[in-house]
Amino acid sequence: MLRNFLRAFSACTCVLSIGQACAAGFVDDSHADLVMRNYYFDRNYINATPQAAAREWAQGFILNMRSGYTEGPVGFGLDAQGLLGVRLDSSPDRTGTGLLPYDPTTREPASEYSELGLTAKARASKSELQLGTISTFLPIAFASPTRLLPQTFRGTYLKSQEIDNLTLHAGWLDRINLRDSTNYQKMSVASPNGRFNGAAESDRFTFLGGDYAWSPQLTLKYYHAELADLYRKDFFGFVDNRPIGPGSLKSDFRLFVTGEDGAAKAGPVDNRNAALMLTYALGAHKFGAGYMQLTGKTAMPYLFGTEPLVITEGTLSSEFLNPKERSWQVRYDYNFIAIGLPGLNGMLRYVSGDNIELPKLGGSNLKESEKDIEVNYVLQGTPLKGLALRVRNAWYRNDFAARASHRDDNELRVNVDYTWKLW
Repeated sequence: MLRNFLRAFSACTCVLSIGQACAAGFVDDSHADLVMRNYYFDRNYINATPQAAAREWAQGFILNMRSGYTEGPVGFGLDAQGLLGVRLDSSPDRTGTGLLPYDPTTREPASEYSELGLTAKARASKSELQLGTISTFLPIAFASPTRLLPQTFRGTYLKSQEIDNLTLHAGWLDRINLRDSTNYQKMSVASPNGRFNGAAESDRFTFLGGDYAWSPQLTLKYYHAELADLYRKDFFGFVDNRPIGPGSLKSDFRLFVTGEDGAAKAGPVDNRNAALMLTYALGAHKFGAGYMQLTGKTAMPYLFGTEPLVITEGTLSSEFLNPKERSWQVRYDYNFIAIGLPGLNGMLRYVSGDNIELPKLGGSNLKESEKDIEVNYVLQGTPLKGLALRVRNAWYRNDFAARASHRDDNELRVNVDYTWKLW
């Protein structure tokens, strides 16, 4: 049925394209898959709190359908994404995990939610233009994939590789669809700990930038973004991979420079965030160490509902982006194939932040820390090859006195993913 839909759309496109013949590639180059994701989320607050825990269990279905392109100098296509989330366990006193939407008044969780996203696309030479439902995975706008269903945007996105070794990205977005919502809404700034005015909204996010492969080992990155009347951001970075001794060293440098834009409706913005992560790979082992320092008068802003893509990414409870915060981390990864267990991987990490300035939440020189452990396993060589199990546990602590009732939490996430390739 899905292929018949593609054929019908292809025929319509050809009729509308004056003098252009249709390519069988529109259908023949199409592909579709269904991701089935079972997700359990449990965040337990240690101290006396208005809500003792955020705990939910849900089943998600993510249908991705990608067409090929019609024939000619400019090819046209259509992508579709169908999303469905089903509640397995929840209650009004345990909502807020990001898995399920809930009524803001009664906090009653939805029994199910669904949506359909459509993306029209055009390709010329080595450039592609998308219009409609957009997913960007860039340092200045990283669509969050960390819950039951993915977060998306509405807008226009251009990706071009016309110049050798250079990939350019440009876009205009006017709405965001959060990962636990079916509605598009205006964009705002993430504001944990009251760092900004989270109620301020914008209907225009623009960006331009790219990645340049200077050499097989070194990639340079630069992006500029503006969230109209809220903030502007520049990102400079590089990733370098090269052999050193018996292993290889990955150097990942990231610098974010942010300031106010226009009317600055979210409040003052003045931040520089510089970070370096070094990871040495030796056989089945990876040893990592990183340092990140924020300077300026405020925290680092980023789009509410997205991931900030800093080197502390992957931590479960915090992003370590408070004003003037300094954080360091150590990380260890192990691939169990070395002891005859292919598909099994593990990770340990410790992150510590200090020098935090939050006058409204307890003063200066505040601290926070997080310990993480993760195990994931992908089935090998069975009828369910590719079935993935991921278990993550985190322990987060801080000394923010004004929010002592929410100071500490332990978090467990378990998700099982299976991707069924339809064609």
